[in-house]
Amino acid sequence: MAPVELWVVEQRYRAVLAGAAVTEVAASLGVSRQTVSGWKSRYAVSGLAGLADRSRTPGSCPHQASAEAEAAVCELRRKHPRWGPRRILHVLEFGRGQWRRCRRG
Repeated sequence: MAPVELWVVEQRYRAVLAGAAVTEVAASLGVSRQTVSGWKSRYAVSGLAGLADRSRTPGSCPHQASAEAEAAVCELRRKHPRWGPRRILHVLEFGRGQWRRCRRG
């Protein structure tokens, strides 16, 4: 841990162990009561490690393409750099046999 993070954890640790009411601790630190209560519950479950900053990035992305689909798209892009997304989608879904070029306008 970096020294700055240790200071943050140390500050939260002192807030959790303070004998004062949650409202008073929150007011002295300039945070909400919910934040201090969250620190207390995280400390009860995980100890000192629970007081460290956590990543805000989600653990997964439900609409992300599978690794196989991504590899197939990248392979087609490398082989045919001028193809657009519609052509690549069509080739991946139906194969190359039925593709016609559409002209608009």
